[in-house]
Amino acid sequence: MLVLLPPSETKTDGGDGPPLALDALSHPELHPLRTELVDALVGLASDVDASRAALGLSPRQDAEIARNAALWTAPTAPALHRYTGVLYDALDVRSLRGAAAGRAVERLAVGSALFGLLRAGDPIPAYRLSAGSALPGRGTLAAAWRPLLEPVLRAVADGELVVDLRSGSYAALARVPGAIDVDVLAERPDGTRTVISHFNKAHKGRLARLLAGTRAEPADAAAVATIARRAGMRVERPGPSALHVVVPA
Repeated sequence: MLVLLPPSETKTDGGDGPPLALDALSHPELHPLRTELVDALVGLASDVDASRAALGLSPRQDAEIARNAALWTAPTAPALHRYTGVLYDALDVRSLRGAAAGRAVERLAVGSALFGLLRAGDPIPAYRLSAGSALPGRGTLAAAWRPLLEPVLRAVADGELVVDLRSGSYAALARVPGAIDVDVLAERPDGTRTVISHFNKAHKGRLARLLAGTRAEPADAAAVATIARRAGMRVERPGPSALHVVVPA
């Protein structure tokens, strides 16, 4: 089973790994576009105004541009230790121990606008690039990634169950055939429901933690739902490859 996470805009600084080396990352077939995008971000960082416009930053976020300028020289950290925020706080991968920690390294991956697909231990620097960013002189990131990334994800899905927890803009970078898609719905007292955005990250992080550490090897959406229900989550199956996590509004 592979649990595919979205990245986060917030990332930890520093790290104790050597500078970025693409050969240290998984899925080498993605290296050509990775190289292009890293070089593009480093070059863009020399123009602060252009960087702000392309990356959707305010002057108070200029430190993000400095991060991009140092992409080839900054220290690295494992991908799952680099990302922070609501989902990653709920996942709390550092607190997993023993066999559960080992399973998490094998099962967790991140869909990245800069690197395409990262495995848990892939060493990366801090950076700023979102799926909706528009780099000067280039088309959309989805158009760039889809031809390279979809075959990689298709090959992964051919060999194991994929639970896709990415948000819409990251899912648009490349689809995963047969993946289990998860939505979080808030249910009001009158029974009406709405899809929630920001707070769904905590519930997806909680689900990711359950799936990362479980001894079970789920083969389909029904088995994933069973794992979640046993942990007290309310989960419904609206279709064979879809799950709804239902929470109080």
